[in-house]
Amino acid sequence: MNQSKKMPLWQIILIVFIVGLIFWYFGTRNSLVTLQETVTSSWAQVENQMQRRMDLIPNLVNTVKGYAKHEKTLFTDIANARAKLSGANTINDKIKAYNGIESALSRLLMIVENYPQLKANESFNRLMDELAGTENRIAVERKRYNENVRLFNQKIRMFPTSIVAKMANFTKIDYFQMNEKAKEVPAVSF
Repeated sequence: MNQSKKMPLWQIILIVFIVGLIFWYFGTRNSLVTLQETVTSSWAQVENQMQRRMDLIPNLVNTVKGYAKHEKTLFTDIANARAKLSGANTINDKIKAYNGIESALSRLLMIVENYPQLKANESFNRLMDELAGTENRIAVERKRYNENVRLFNQKIRMFPTSIVAKMANFTKIDYFQMNEKAKEVPAVSF
């Protein structure tokens, strides 16, 4: 007697449900990993452009130093801001350091207004053009980074993905926000 035992329908449904749940979990987790890596890649692009800016600043400072010898505190502030950046380990620390550099750089550019002969200097103008292009690229990369952070943060908060995010320890990522001092309109006198 060869009797084949059939599996009850409820067991088949349960197995299909469990297998589907496992596939859903790993698919969702993989999409979160992809989003997180996109954010990391975006941050690397921000850092590439910030490094380009950092490479331009010493040349700009040296050009301005020849004209504005008495502005030593500003040059010290720029050096200190660059040192803070080199010691920054986390993204938040780097964002704070970049904001400090932006603040010092904006003060440097305000000083330039007091030296019309500096604005006529060809080397200075070339550096300013490169810096302006770099600032535009930084703005674009910061925007891309923040868009990717928004997508990631949104995804990990939405149900049912939030369950997987919590289980896999995905946490909210901070935006690259504008420095509070940069929101103030600088006072420029001619």
